[in-house]
Amino acid sequence: MAEVERLAGQLIDLADTGVDISELGNGPRPGGLRRMDAAGGWFYFLVAPREPLVIIVRIVPPFDAL
Repeated sequence: MAEVERLAGQLIDLADTGVDISELGNGPRPGGLRRMDAAGGWFYFLVAPREPLVIIVRIVPPFDAL
């Protein structure tokens, strides 16, 4: 959980500097649901196009932690 919070904070910091974070992570196209690796697991997020908002949709822990 702490790793996801840290990475989400970094996404917000990048957005504050003007970087288009809707193209970061893995996903079929910019602006849609994105996936980013985090501490052996991953998390899914959305970037609101007209609002300064990053929405964490789902967190998947590493399989050995399940």
